[in-house]
Amino acid sequence: MNRQDVLARLRAQIAQGRPIVGAGAGTGLSAKCAEAGGVDLLIIYNSGRYRMAGRGSLAGLLPYGDANAIVKDMAREVLPIVRDTPVLAGVCGTDPFRRMDLFLDELKAMGFAGVQNFPTVGLYDGTFRVNLEETGMGYGLEVDMVRAARERDLVTAPYVFDPEQAADMTRAGADILVPHVGLTTKGAIGAGTALTLEGAAEAVQEMHDAAKRVNPDVLVLCHGGPIAEPEDAAYVLAHTTGVVGFFGASSVERLPTERAITEQTRAFKALSPGH
Repeated sequence: MNRQDVLARLRAQIAQGRPIVGAGAGTGLSAKCAEAGGVDLLIIYNSGRYRMAGRGSLAGLLPYGDANAIVKDMAREVLPIVRDTPVLAGVCGTDPFRRMDLFLDELKAMGFAGVQNFPTVGLYDGTFRVNLEETGMGYGLEVDMVRAARERDLVTAPYVFDPEQAADMTRAGADILVPHVGLTTKGAIGAGTALTLEGAAEAVQEMHDAAKRVNPDVLVLCHGGPIAEPEDAAYVLAHTTGVVGFFGASSVERLPTERAITEQTRAFKALSPGH
């Protein structure tokens, strides 16, 4: 599925009054179930594997594996099982050990329809973030990666964390912008510190507006922080203007899995054996 087809399909959904829903998939089963539920985009990246292994999503930002190698390995599990949904690769754009142009060509040849910038240094802050920027491992490399992906006619759906990044990614050719308002809350391994829903809606709106000033045609979704459940996304969509959907990772695969397995086990344990 090429970029033009993907974007035409998404715009048709919007024209029909339906939200765009993207989902992270850490396993082939997650991808299969999300597709059965009608998801519009699937994204695979290293945190999906860690998340479904019972670790927090931020494991994807720590030195537990080669993120770009992991996404290629995950592709063997996910790409063959997905029938009709575009799959995007999470790309670590700051990887200093890869020729990013060649890596993007490889991902396209494998069957990926597009890319997202993950792992992303956008989730770091403080002195550590400043030092990353100072030593040539900054967010600008992720912007460069998105620009290179757009030149290869790949769908681009980058995470952004503030209005300046939203404008920069849009100028680089982002098709779909995903304002990220923090690590997803709730569940067994969710974050405990996050914006309020009101604050999340305001932050998403600011990033949306900055992007639209650059390109009125860019599509903007919301993600992360307190936007964990369908009712949370409904609140943000109702309290923003121009935001056309939601991207969920933990929200789509971790939280439902936690609930389903726990409740199913409890149901079996509640049985009364015969005597």
